[in-house]
Amino acid sequence: MIRVLIERSKADDVILSFQVEGHANYANLGKDIVCAGVSTVTVGTVNAIEKLTGVVMDSRMKNGFLRSRIPTDLLHVKREQVQLLLESMVVMLLNIEESYGEFIAVRFQSTEEGGRLKC
Repeated sequence: MIRVLIERSKADDVILSFQVEGHANYANLGKDIVCAGVSTVTVGTVNAIEKLTGVVMDSRMKNGFLRSRIPTDLLHVKREQVQLLLESMVVMLLNIEESYGEFIAVRFQSTEEGGRLKC
């Protein structure tokens, strides 16, 4: 099963980080549409954030694992852009979960930590 954890700030509900781990085991390697979909959505989001906003996320990736954290000192406009892309990722992951819930679980965690916001 693929486990996705989205970490949000309790203070303002912004996404601080996300983590994806595991394998769907929906089908054989190379034919697993759930794994391919989740990988495309998550890695594509990290790449889109960098390409479209110039923000480089602190990311770690290895086989069956991806963890990304947004920088804590973003300018307000950059933070809003990154949040829009991350919220889009969440919508896509929840749609995958709705259709393939026995192969992926999306969970949310609130934390006291918050990002520093520059104006």
